[in-house]
Amino acid sequence: MIFVFGSNEAGIHGGGAARVAREKHGAILGQGIGRQGNSFAIPTCARPVGEPNSGISLDKIKEYVFLFTRYAAENPDLEFQVTQVGCGLAGWRAEQIAPLFDDAPDNCYFDTAWEPYLSDKKYWGTF
Repeated sequence: MIFVFGSNEAGIHGGGAARVAREKHGAILGQGIGRQGNSFAIPTCARPVGEPNSGISLDKIKEYVFLFTRYAAENPDLEFQVTQVGCGLAGWRAEQIAPLFDDAPDNCYFDTAWEPYLSDKKYWGTF
């Protein structure tokens, strides 16, 4: 399964699921979006949280989620383990982020914490 995590556009995978992605799933420092080893980064902030101007808009995150769901749809032979993207260090709430994945294909599995916000999806557990 491909580990899907929230990152920052700068690709500094220093904490939370991003750190796990770097240490265990091949995420690459300096690459803030896309497939990296056995992981896929979706930016939910510009720079590491706490740095000046680290925020990005929800509309920008929606664009990044669309790029991910398109990639997942184009790769039906892969399965994707989607963590609670953006709902940790980046500070977004599940009700803001989870619905952005409504159009995700069937090869995406979600954290059970998002079950109240998604319809007819598959779940893998929690991170």
